[in-house]
Parts: sequence; structure tokens; C-alpha cells
Amino acid sequence: MSLVTTLTYALPHRFLSGLARTLAYSPDPRVSRWLIDTVTEKFGVDLSEAANPDPRAYPTFNAFFTRALKPGARRAQGDARTLLMPADGRISQCGPIRAGEIFQAKGRSFTALELLGGDEAAAAPFRDGDYATVYLSPRDYHRVHMPWTGTLRETVHVPGRLFSVGPDAVRNVPRLFARNERLVCHFDTDFGPMALVMVGALLVSGVETVWSGIEIPAYGDRVTTKDYRGKGIVLKRFEEMARFNYGSTVIVLLPPGVATLDAALQAETAVRLGQPLARRTR
Repeated sequence: MSLVTTLTYALPHRFLSGLARTLAYSPDPRVSRWLIDTVTEKFGVDLSEAANPDPRAYPTFNAFFTRALKPGARRAQGDARTLLMPADGRISQCGPIRAGEIFQAKGRSFTALELLGGDEAAAAPFRDGDYATVYLSPRDYHRVHMPWTGTLRETVHVPGRLFSVGPDAVRNVPRLFARNERLVCHFDTDFGPMALVMVGALLVSGVETVWSGIEIPAYGDRVTTKDYRGKGIVLKRFEEMARFNYGSTVIVLLPPGVATLDAALQAETAVRLGQPLARRTR
């Protein structure tokens, strides 16, 4: 276990993330330019794909980090039966959910029930389904798009810790994704339920959705559910759904028997928004 991962057990997670949020939204050009230049250089951010490639055009670091891509920079691949990769990044793990257990790494796992905030009815349809965990590094495009067309049913804000979600933490922190603060987004689709889980992380200042704006923060001490039934919020396949501030992870949960994960996807595989995630089987 790295020193950074060890220290995150003792670090004041919310204080540091709150501080990061203050800096990310600072309109002071000295702050925003320093942060933008530091991240661009350290992580090799490719600004040629951005709708606005000028790093000085962004009024805050958050505006830079959640930047849009130029039209055509990502395209939906495959035919109409293809579920799409929801984000740029790297596959942390993917595969079958075995009796409700989701593999994390190195012999570690967590349950769909834990991940979804302890809601047994919500977790039951995914008990023997499939999952894909996608890690977004600081260099990646930080907007998350829909793998498949869905109608928003509800969101569940699950408070928790804010461990790093980098590879070393994934290998060494037990039940990492079921411990970190997260926003669970439940959709109804033509094949049944689909869940997208936006997992927060250390120094991630927030999660925003296209239908409600900022969801994390506000930090909370209990699970908060928002019911969207009957609101008619339909997001099309490949449409933007949400965005992260700084790097983090999105987890897609699918019911059993509805799709087959793309055979090319393996742990640590680099992926791009719009490439095949899975293919409908019925």
C-alpha cells in the first residue's frame, strides 16, 4: 500500500474536498491558471479535443475540468444494439455480478446492495447481472454519458468517505466503492432497470447531473432519495448525463441476460466514451 493510500485513512476527507472545491471555483486568475497549468502538464491533458482549446479561456479551474469536447471528438460506435461506454478512462474491473458480489481487485469485493445504499429491492435485479467500473483520471474528459436510453426513476445520495479511487487504493482499501460518497442514478429502460453510480473521491468537489445540477456536495449524514417517477426525464443513448469535478469513477450495473460485455474489455484497458460496452442479447 502506498504512503498516500495509507494517509487517506487519517486525512480529513471532507475538509480537503471542501478546500479543493473552493480553489476549483475561484475566479482569481492566478489560482485558476496555476491549477490548469499544473494539471495539464502533470497529467498530459489533450486540449486539442476541447471545444475551446485555449486554457486561458476558462474562468475557473472547474470550468476547465468539466470542459466540453468539440463536435465529433467522440462518436457512438457499433450498431443500434450496442450499449456504449459512458466515459473516457480506464476499466478498473468488469464482468459478472456473482450472487450480488462485485469484484473490486486483488481478492476484494463489495456487494450491489452496499453500493446501492442498502436498498434490497433496488439491488435484487442486479444480483446475477453484469457490471463495469470505469476510472476517470485527471487527464480525462469528465462528463458521463448514457450507455442506453433510459427514463430516470430516482437518485440516491449515499454519504460516505472520500478515499482516493486510484489503482493503489482500489487494490488495498476494502469495499472502496461501497464506502465512498456516491450518487446512484436508477433508470428504467426497454430491457429493465439500469443503474449508473457516480462515485466521489478525495479532492472531488462535486457531482452534477443534467437534470438537477449539483448533487455532491451538499454533504450529508444520511441516505437521501429523490423520486423522479412521472417527471418524464428521458435521456437518450450517448446523451450527457452528469459530470465530475476532478477524477473519479462511474459504475454501470445491468440485469442478467440482457447484454454481453464487449470481449475486448479487461482490467486496466484504456477506454473512450462511445466505444462498445456491451451488446444486447435480447
